[in-house]
Amino acid sequence: MGNDRALVRRPSPLLADGLITHIERVPVDVRLAERQWQQYVDALRAAGWSVVEVPEIDECPDGVFIEDTMVVYRDQRSDSIGANPAPVAVIARSGADERRPEAAEAERAVAAQGYRIERINEPGTLDGGDVLKIGSTVYVGLGGRTNQAGIDQLRGHLEPLGANVIAVPVSKVLHLKSAVTALPDGTVIGYEPLVDDPAAFKSYLAVPEEAGSHVVLLGEDRLLMAASAPKSAELFCELGYTPVVVDISEFEKLEGCVTCLSVRLRT
Repeated sequence: MGNDRALVRRPSPLLADGLITHIERVPVDVRLAERQWQQYVDALRAAGWSVVEVPEIDECPDGVFIEDTMVVYRDQRSDSIGANPAPVAVIARSGADERRPEAAEAERAVAAQGYRIERINEPGTLDGGDVLKIGSTVYVGLGGRTNQAGIDQLRGHLEPLGANVIAVPVSKVLHLKSAVTALPDGTVIGYEPLVDDPAAFKSYLAVPEEAGSHVVLLGEDRLLMAASAPKSAELFCELGYTPVVVDISEFEKLEGCVTCLSVRLRT
């Protein structure tokens, strides 16, 4: 795990003005958010990850949610073994016009990490938070921020690398990964009231809290997750996993979760 890296971006001073779609706006404490972001970054580092800071983009309130800027993927084809092909970063084209400027610096940062660049182009829209990768299976949420043209373009970029791209409906939350993520064994986890179609996934487990459906796989069965889901953390412990808990309350007020605060570049 020694070469695992994560792209992150500091919160904008305008964070409190970030977009919301499915929840009511409540006040955001930007200073507290800055401290919580640092604790999130510290948790990644403590788990052995190298952290790469993408330059701040203060004029974009949602810039801290850097996962939405791209989808990264490694070649899964058996005939590529030994060829060591460069992994690809598909640069997203957000379904929210205001967020499109966030992608440029993120693209430069991931290219500097050795990733080959592809792009989602007009009329396609896609947010990275709508993409859940489980091995060679790539689920993509079709809904508010990602359209069919964006999914078709992503499929064109990833299927030649061995991916199986599957569109699933998203209507109850902002992004697919606002509703579901996956455990290390590939089991998709979700909070039932917010999952459009649990049957779309090969293996599915309901969790007792909304925030319990969001985990980042840190390696060695460790799950980075939000402090707002203690019952889900207990469930994961019973399943043999080790929760690594961080408080991200201020980002949750903007429909953010632990996945969207970084782009994980796994070895």
